[in-house]
Amino acid sequence: MPESTVILNAIGIQRALTRIAHEITERNETTSDIVLVGIQRGGMPLAEQLGKLLASIVNHPIPVGSLDVNMHRDDLDQRAAPRIHPTQIPFDVNGKTVVLVDDVLFSGRTIRAAMDALNDFGRPKRIQLAVLIDRGHRELPIKADFVGKNQPTTLTEKIQVRLGEISGENEAVLHRP
Repeated sequence: MPESTVILNAIGIQRALTRIAHEITERNETTSDIVLVGIQRGGMPLAEQLGKLLASIVNHPIPVGSLDVNMHRDDLDQRAAPRIHPTQIPFDVNGKTVVLVDDVLFSGRTIRAAMDALNDFGRPKRIQLAVLIDRGHRELPIKADFVGKNQPTTLTEKIQVRLGEISGENEAVLHRP
């Protein structure tokens, strides 16, 4: 019988995002060139929350955009027709510090696709990666700059991040087969 465990509740998610926001400001000498890009779907609500937290720390708005990576994935031939979500980057990424935001880092393939997709919008000064949960099992040499929680998993386990979905509950849940 499948087993599920809450690994981050709403308070834990808020604490992790607050810590990440402070780490972003500490690591970047100027905050005026920071922009956030949430990877559709899971990274978008996190990017929006992180943008509000950062704005309250640095006392100026932080631009937030969204990026769909489905057409840049290297496994298109192995999947059913991808479900496309809107990409909205209403700011210039040239010369900016782009912080890519996603909910779970696993193989690194989504992040590779995000970097490829981001190149269509310009040439950032640097790209940093913020993830709520890093579960390991990298297939590509990608490492997050900012991590809310490291959660080692097996290959068969899954992590689901729920952010204000139907239940209204913010939580990250580990599912074991």
